[in-house]
Amino acid sequence: MDDKEIFDRISSDPDILHGKPCIKGTRIPVYLIVSLVAEGVTVDEIISDYPSITPEDIKAAVKYASKLCEYEAYAI
Repeated sequence: MDDKEIFDRISSDPDILHGKPCIKGTRIPVYLIVSLVAEGVTVDEIISDYPSITPEDIKAAVKYASKLCEYEAYAI
């Protein structure tokens, strides 16, 4: 998945969830999807809970988060 595909699936709008990145066309934030993946929830389980998204949306959310980590540094 290239960067264009990621940004075709992820959007950030100040009027939706205060501008947090979401799966485009939904109010499902990227951080929620990434958290579910990190907890070991399967793609099929995520889609069962959020049927408006696709496996490609989930992949885009994870790739988007990885891009953020590539360019940002935070102290924990």
